[in-house]
Amino acid sequence: MPAVPTSENAYCAKGDVAQFGERDGPAELPKTCFYTALDATPSPGDQIRVTAGSDLEEVVEKAKCGDTLLLPAGASFPLREFPRKNCDDQHYITIRTDAPDSDLPPEGTRISPAWAGIASLPGRPPYAQPAGGAAKRMAAIETLRPTGIEFGDHYRFIGIEWKAAPDRGVLRLLFTKGGDHLIFDRNWMHNEDGEEMVAGLGIAQGGTYIAVIHSYMSGFACLARIGRCTDAKAIGIGGGSSPIHTIKIVDNYLEGSGENILLGGAAGSGNPEDIEIRRNYLFKPTFWNPNSPDHRGPTPIVKNLFELKSANRLLFEANYLENSWGGFSQVGPAIVLTPRNGANKITNTPTCPLCAITNVTIRYIWVRKMNQLFVLANPKDSNKPAPGNHYSIHDVVAEGLRYPECGKACGGAENQISGGGAGMPAESVLHDVSVDHVTLVSMSTPHSLFILNGPPAGAPPGVQMSNISWTNSLADAGVHGAYPTGGGEANCASLGAHASAKDRLKACWNPGVFKGNVIAVGSNAAPEAEDWPQGNHIAKSQEAIGYVNLNHGLDGDYHLAASSKFKGMATDGKDPGADIDAVLQALSGVR
Repeated sequence: MPAVPTSENAYCAKGDVAQFGERDGPAELPKTCFYTALDATPSPGDQIRVTAGSDLEEVVEKAKCGDTLLLPAGASFPLREFPRKNCDDQHYITIRTDAPDSDLPPEGTRISPAWAGIASLPGRPPYAQPAGGAAKRMAAIETLRPTGIEFGDHYRFIGIEWKAAPDRGVLRLLFTKGGDHLIFDRNWMHNEDGEEMVAGLGIAQGGTYIAVIHSYMSGFACLARIGRCTDAKAIGIGGGSSPIHTIKIVDNYLEGSGENILLGGAAGSGNPEDIEIRRNYLFKPTFWNPNSPDHRGPTPIVKNLFELKSANRLLFEANYLENSWGGFSQVGPAIVLTPRNGANKITNTPTCPLCAITNVTIRYIWVRKMNQLFVLANPKDSNKPAPGNHYSIHDVVAEGLRYPECGKACGGAENQISGGGAGMPAESVLHDVSVDHVTLVSMSTPHSLFILNGPPAGAPPGVQMSNISWTNSLADAGVHGAYPTGGGEANCASLGAHASAKDRLKACWNPGVFKGNVIAVGSNAAPEAEDWPQGNHIAKSQEAIGYVNLNHGLDGDYHLAASSKFKGMATDGKDPGADIDAVLQALSGVR
């Protein structure tokens, strides 16, 4: 196969010409894009040197389209907003540090807190350093507005540190609130450890052509039991009555306790569309984890690494996800796709009646240390269940499933696939989902490969989950293979305690395909091959799959060894499991 592209504008040509292609399997790819190279955001006007101690709001108010504001490195400026200027694509206002380009990472290269003079952050992976070591080469902007600095149009920010002004009760750093043509390029957005902040960047109430590139976002957390918020994220997208589309998140370090990235979940009139999320490192520090030896309080509320509640035409490619654990409302999943409508608590009317998750592509992903890989679940909301359909997922590696520090809340299945319960409208039931060439490596025996929920067996065609396929993948079957989430006879998978995985899959996916997979059944209480549909391959254990180096399920080499009897046994003639070489190439330089 051709190499996975890694450049910032790999899928977007100058002039915002989208080059994603039409489809990946059942999923339509984004139709619009944002070309973010420096040559596309000219600022041909005046260069204005802003002195330390100046009123930046006054300077910005007077700035004209095409001007560049040079902020002194090491200085801080309090601010409430960057107003709308009604500029055009040939006259961006550039706000940047006055440090020369030679003192910053080159264009297209991720910055780190070292350019703000911070050589390391406790509990985070090592990061890049300026030549000569950490130095204050960024200028800082302090958020005065508790809901975040607000933005107008056509601003590019280079080498800026964003932080909360003291004693302002800031719960969100930045809030686009209908802004457009905004580029955060080589920025550090952060909160202080032990303090609360619900979001680094909120894109809501409209927002188009917005990019976060080559930046570092850290410290966004809501605290258990004592906090003012419950669901912190580095980037949150969705909500409001104005369209949100053409969002680009490429080559960033992103840290949030609830979700590192969250789309949807707020009242709104539609779905964020045409979203590109590529080559990001989504990480949770282990000192947030109460089960970890390096835990230190207070304890943040942790949910997952990447979650969608509403989105259309989203590409999630070449991202590295690390550390998720259970203990609050979730059990340590990595990737969660749960379309939600929501309801007004007083009137019980829908708050997002058009919300849905559609046309999502997830490919060339590595996940390290989690309890579950995928939750693909269409909940039965009380007023109007939201649809979820047309997902293409392939070439994903998940290692360290059920790792020891995941905690008592971790357990159960490696994946949840729930299409909705009895009485779900047909249009809201999960359908057209393809999962292909996935490698799942466990550190301890899971309960099952799947937990399932859907309309009861025998429901009319079109009401059951349909066109669901899981193919050419490697996994441990766990003790039960496939199992119901509960719900009694109303759940398609509730066929009795001793029903086989084959029978549960047949009852829930109509039609469905489960083929070309290698299933390790050493812990499985049911019969071996008879427990699974024909066309799959059975290994006695994870070790018997024949990895080059299983290494107890973490930091191994998950190519199939030349001696593995399963080489070339996928339905397409390739090795089952993810294309390890393609995933590693796609992720070069991400972590």
